[in-house]
Amino acid sequence: MKIIFATGNAGKMKEIREILKDLGMEVLSMKDAGITADIVEDGTTFEENALIKVRAIGPMDDAIILADDSGLEIDALNKEPGVYSARYLGEDTSYEIKNKTIIARLSDTVGSERSCRYRCVIAAMFPDGFENTVSGSMEGVISHFPAGDGGFGYDPIFYIPELKKTVAEMTMDEKNLISHRGLALEGIKPVIKNWLELHA
Repeated sequence: MKIIFATGNAGKMKEIREILKDLGMEVLSMKDAGITADIVEDGTTFEENALIKVRAIGPMDDAIILADDSGLEIDALNKEPGVYSARYLGEDTSYEIKNKTIIARLSDTVGSERSCRYRCVIAAMFPDGFENTVSGSMEGVISHFPAGDGGFGYDPIFYIPELKKTVAEMTMDEKNLISHRGLALEGIKPVIKNWLELHA
């Protein structure tokens, strides 16, 4: 039994493999598995989009299909960009532009008025068609300028006051311990283990 993760994002796959390695299962991206599916994420919630992705691929006899939908919610912007985080300001807009735009839109806010969170929902689909979703979140504030060259996406402007650094300034290990995706992946592990035990 292997895991196929419905993403083409190499940065994300690196994180996912690191967090799931203790399951002792091969973790493949769609590309690794030779799957080409044009998935239209037209859900209105992270849960809906994650389920759309696993259903587009599974169920499969020899694989557990996982997918995530995650995004940034900024309280002062009415929880934007939310489910549209990847497509915010247009599909091909660089994150450098997205991050500068967000900082500009928050120019009149200070301190806790800049509160935000990363949210992630992981969906799993098992060979028998059983589905499950688990969510995780990480709280922070939007920084006044980008910092750090690690991570990807909105990480350079997602500041964690307790750690006095942005997510892009963290090591991979630091990030995986507290990240929304890390927490959601940790939450899906017992679900996978239980299913495997029941079907051993």
